[in-house]
Amino acid sequence: MQVAIYARVSTKDKGQDTENQLRQLRDYCRKQDWPITTEYIDRASGKRGDREQFQAMFAAASRREFDCVLFWSLDRFSREGTLETLTHLQRLTASGVAFKSFTEQYLDGTGIFRDAIIGILAALAKQERVRLSERVLAGLQRAKAQGRVGGRPKVNRAGDPDANQIRKLRDDGQSYGDIATELGRSKADVYRVCMTLGCLAP
Repeated sequence: MQVAIYARVSTKDKGQDTENQLRQLRDYCRKQDWPITTEYIDRASGKRGDREQFQAMFAAASRREFDCVLFWSLDRFSREGTLETLTHLQRLTASGVAFKSFTEQYLDGTGIFRDAIIGILAALAKQERVRLSERVLAGLQRAKAQGRVGGRPKVNRAGDPDANQIRKLRDDGQSYGDIATELGRSKADVYRVCMTLGCLAP
């Protein structure tokens, strides 16, 4: 089985490097008699999915340049949250590439329990989404109880500083475009003020 190794340390992990991870991963592959095709190494936060080597690994996986991705632990692979991590593992699976964690023996997509692992992670991701929705709803309810209304603040078009001038120019027969040019405003903005003032006659 052709294997790609992925290793990562955060920029906040002062004094740490990936060598400890790589040494153990290489040794494991040697004992399993698994040839290592590529080593992908990032020094970046695991909370971001746009890591350079991380994305390079997925590009190579889509070309089936290896059969499995081996990483030291799931939090070295991704710390973006259950849903995002599940999506990454599903991307590998969709490309026909397995995954395996060195320190978490249960997280092994090379065997018959791969679908079960994906199913468990999917259930955890669903719970994460539900908790997020509950937190958002609770926040909105708390804001409402405190007299705050969500969404963008309403704009008082009637109180627009150019409202009187816009009304006068419209009464003089000027078009929305002419008024916008004269006042240095957008045509759409002038139209919205006129809609509020009731001066939309052609």
